[in-house]
Amino acid sequence: MHCFSCGREWTLRSDERIGFRDTCGCGADCHVCRNCAHHDPAAYNECREPGAERVTDRDRANRCEWFTPREGAASSGTAAPRAALDALFKKRPGDAR
Repeated sequence: MHCFSCGREWTLRSDERIGFRDTCGCGADCHVCRNCAHHDPAAYNECREPGAERVTDRDRANRCEWFTPREGAASSGTAAPRAALDALFKKRPGDAR
């Protein structure tokens, strides 16, 4: 898992969990939506887990029981969809948008 705020990598053992109050060295909370594997800005409620309750501040610690650490670095989620649209409409780098 990587911190959504600073990008620091956290290596977790298979039996280790992120606690509700854990923080990164940068001061950011760790148990947050943006560090979760279910977080998806394009999904309803920005979460792919249908049983999860709505969380309004996705950068702050929460007590969501569905939290699963995201593998790899968190992203804004816009690069891949933008590339797919550009390919669909035959846009090449450097073309006017």
